[in-house]
Amino acid sequence: MNSPFKAYKRFNFSICFNLTVMAIFYFITSCATNMEQSTASLDLERMGKAGSYSNAHDIEKRIRDEYRRWKGTRHRLGGTGGRGIDCSGFVSVIYKSLFNIDLPRTTKLQVKKGKPISFKKLQAGDLVFFKPPSYPRHVGIFLSGSEFVHASKNKGVTISKIDEYYWGKYYWTARRILPPSEHR
Repeated sequence: MNSPFKAYKRFNFSICFNLTVMAIFYFITSCATNMEQSTASLDLERMGKAGSYSNAHDIEKRIRDEYRRWKGTRHRLGGTGGRGIDCSGFVSVIYKSLFNIDLPRTTKLQVKKGKPISFKKLQAGDLVFFKPPSYPRHVGIFLSGSEFVHASKNKGVTISKIDEYYWGKYYWTARRILPPSEHR
């Protein structure tokens, strides 16, 4: 026997079920729309970043500005943040924040990216690699002249010169990661 109470309960369940399905549908479609908008704005941001760093002077200025934020941050093997950072972590964080380029986390893998560049053709933003006796590999970001920024084991994030006795002696190779530009 169907009582009015059972009919009401079935009707109430039906309404709740339909409202739940509608809410889920609304949530899914609104997230998809927001995701598309978010992706579109991210693409515009990337295009803006790529276009605004088209010459060596602009690239160097951006790297030096970012260096000021990191200057003196202590070296910490495996570190990638303000409490401590190592050389390859520093390079990957800078490339991600300034150029939206993901680099591998280790120097061993970073040296395989981009294209090889001779010492004489170095430009701001190129990666410079060293083989010092205390480390198997070390990496920094070239600025201009003979300067490069890196996370030093002794000084933390600092700027050094490649022509100094130490770094010049252990210079290994360089790689160009940034896309070529007619203005570079």
